[in-house]
Amino acid sequence: MSLNDGWTGRTASALQLALRLTHEAFAEHLGIGVRTVASWHQKPDLRPKTEMQQLLDTALDQAPAAVKARFTALAAEPALDLPDGAAEDAEVRLGADPTVVAALDWLDEHAGWEPGTARRRVAERLVRLDVRALQDRGVRRSRVNQRDTARALTTYYGTPTTGHGRYTATLGNIQATTTVLTHPDWLDLACPLLPAHDRLKLSGVTPDDDLAMDEETAGRTAQRLAEALALGNRMVNLPLFRLLDVDARKGAITGSVGVTSFVGYVVTMDLLEGELVDALTTNTPTTPGALPLRDAYLPNLSAALDVSDRMCAGGTLALTAIARPADPFRGGPDYLLLVQERSGHVINAARRLAVIPKGFHQPLTDYRADAQVGATLRREMEEELFGREDIDHTVGEQRHADPMHPSRMSDPMRWLTAEPGRLRMECTAFGLNLVSGNYEFASLIVIEDEEFWTRYGGQVQANWESARLRQYSSLDTEQLEELANDVAWSNEGLFALLQGLRRLRELGGPRVNLPAIEWELK
Repeated sequence: MSLNDGWTGRTASALQLALRLTHEAFAEHLGIGVRTVASWHQKPDLRPKTEMQQLLDTALDQAPAAVKARFTALAAEPALDLPDGAAEDAEVRLGADPTVVAALDWLDEHAGWEPGTARRRVAERLVRLDVRALQDRGVRRSRVNQRDTARALTTYYGTPTTGHGRYTATLGNIQATTTVLTHPDWLDLACPLLPAHDRLKLSGVTPDDDLAMDEETAGRTAQRLAEALALGNRMVNLPLFRLLDVDARKGAITGSVGVTSFVGYVVTMDLLEGELVDALTTNTPTTPGALPLRDAYLPNLSAALDVSDRMCAGGTLALTAIARPADPFRGGPDYLLLVQERSGHVINAARRLAVIPKGFHQPLTDYRADAQVGATLRREMEEELFGREDIDHTVGEQRHADPMHPSRMSDPMRWLTAEPGRLRMECTAFGLNLVSGNYEFASLIVIEDEEFWTRYGGQVQANWESARLRQYSSLDTEQLEELANDVAWSNEGLFALLQGLRRLRELGGPRVNLPAIEWELK
């Protein structure tokens, strides 16, 4: 099979997209250099030499029927026209990025569209986007603070009548109200993240995802995907634990999780925060009926609490406290407390303050063992505190049978787990974040042995998910009150901070100087 008018850079690139291959994989498939493939994207009108035309003819002739059909559709589409050289990356990702392709297939299925419709609709939106306008919108979004979202969702959902309420706490002269829906039984858990107490289990059956989308919600999903492509946001489609039921009480977490895909979350529940924040930046009402996506996916408190009947993803986040010896300049022995400023490239809590580590609850390789909350928290420590890039799925594929095997641990983690008493991990609270419906297991990590800081303090570093790390002393009451009063917090981050400080005050002895923290539900 050949093209009547010969191949051009644009049609060669269309074949690459139809095959769903990266630059490197397409070059290897044809037996040519990667630079040649890149040049086809940079110069769409370029006509390859005769021998290259023949290679492309052969590749298309030998391609499966489905690839040929995709190629025909792609070759007929207009080229993307984006500023700053973004077109090449976006166009490749539309056809070759497995996560984007999975998201497009998901959207076609749930919107009831013919295969390929989502790609065309995302491409149409992509060429109309102004990247600089999107960047400006990101700045506006960052100015909507934690208190703004808490007030807006109080207006939207009203007052709970089930014994649940939005988490509010008082620290000294500071009162903080969050969007985290919780219950008295779900607070002050002091639950060791060990198998005898951490008993979240993998369910044998996950309910079918039968979510149907109307044209408005499907269109907003297509817009979100186009914006993610234009901005170069990182997305990787991985298995994600979906909460099916939970019982959190003093000293124990029980319940079950199923397994779903990350793209299903990204194109549904994860859209709710952006919709809400954009409404706040434009003074749009945030009442029922004014937020179409929220009205569809999380319309009331009953829907928020009914985790078995909706997409309820989420994760773990922990206040980390590291014992430090006395210092002639800093003062007496204390705990170093770590807080992160989140990067603008993350999916969750972008540009907000959060405790660290923070991550989605999802399996690595052993789905049953990884269902425990502590499994995710240990992985996130390795990734976000100790620099383990090999377990960061956004950096590369996971090929190890046991990524958390002791022989693969970082030196700091291996030292912490070598002897009992060096590391304490507890779940302090559970809640459902009304911003996106996510479940949140707030936790506390305490490194009890101050020798750790002497040995490894210089190796503690955040990964790409953090724009910056801040450190605080557990003895500095005034600074911690100011921290709790900072409006830049994510709601779940503030929830974890306050519950973590409350528990640390009980455990820390003379290393901690904090006023009482009292919570109430509103």
